[in-house]
Amino acid sequence: MGQTVPPTVSSIAPAAGVPRLARLDGLRGLAACGVAFGYHAANHFLPGPIARTPLLLPFAWLQQWGWTMVDLFFVLSGFIFAHVYLTADALRRPGALGDFAMARLARLYPLHLLLLFAVAMIETANPNNTLGAFVAHLLMVQALWPPVAQSFVGPTWSISVEVFCYALFARTAAAGNRSLALAGGLAMAWALATLLVHGQPGGPWSGDDFPRGFLGFFLGVALWRQRSALARLPWPVLAGILILGLMIDMGAMSSVLPLSLLAWPAALLLALRLPLLESRTMLWLGDRSYAIYLIHLPVINLLLRRFDSSPAGLAEPLLAITLATGITLLLAELSFRWIEQPARRRMRLWWDARRVQRGSPAVT
Repeated sequence: MGQTVPPTVSSIAPAAGVPRLARLDGLRGLAACGVAFGYHAANHFLPGPIARTPLLLPFAWLQQWGWTMVDLFFVLSGFIFAHVYLTADALRRPGALGDFAMARLARLYPLHLLLLFAVAMIETANPNNTLGAFVAHLLMVQALWPPVAQSFVGPTWSISVEVFCYALFARTAAAGNRSLALAGGLAMAWALATLLVHGQPGGPWSGDDFPRGFLGFFLGVALWRQRSALARLPWPVLAGILILGLMIDMGAMSSVLPLSLLAWPAALLLALRLPLLESRTMLWLGDRSYAIYLIHLPVINLLLRRFDSSPAGLAEPLLAITLATGITLLLAELSFRWIEQPARRRMRLWWDARRVQRGSPAVT
């Protein structure tokens, strides 16, 4: 006979016995900082491009291409979701899809909702922040309309895309491995064809949001399925693939393709071999990566009211970038401790209490 879920056990927590991929959390933290500070802060505050001298080349690359680290998020998400939910067919048990949906809601929605209302009150003069855009953000479907996706908290466009990836992943995984493989293959084929035919050089472009998301996410799932074979690749080979992906110029085609297909998969596989990425500092960044990613742009927009948009030297831009970094990290820490963790815990307890009332079977 099935047992009900004790109130102290969360039915929507990751499956018991599935180890945390801590090194990938560290990589995700670095990616969030690359987008937030290497790309957005640098482009908003610096008077021009960073000099492409050998010493500053990584910073110059981030200033131009840091936005593509969002595609690394997609690959990481697909790999981690496959690791958590496919290891023991966790999505095929009764009630698993509801638990999955609540787990995603508890993880993403509290901070998203708080920032949506905060930005709505602070940026009242922004003509893009319309009522329709607000509703789209409220429902997390803003990525369906590219102009709307850049309103309010702009970075949440990728969270909206991921929600659609989550839905397709969970529904097809619940139907079995064959259904997931077919859906993932078709999603990647559509995304690849779209980027090859309609993708534009340079970027970022708002029209390729969904192809980028589906390509990266389901490529991450495919990498997880082949993890044993890929683990045998020598690290110099992976390092070479990473460098090649960073250097390839697609010309008139989409610039994200060599990064999504070569650089970011290689970076993920290399990260699994780097103990440094699960150091205390890296794990701290990884745990707060979601808050860093969501909070940084509203902070930058507030600081832009104080700093000159065309500074004469570098002192003021460097001060602004330092302030943006420090304030974002501080708010990310406060958010993680006082908003995200408590809200997640309360939503899980509420969901588990409902399972007890319904007499649902316990999760083993």
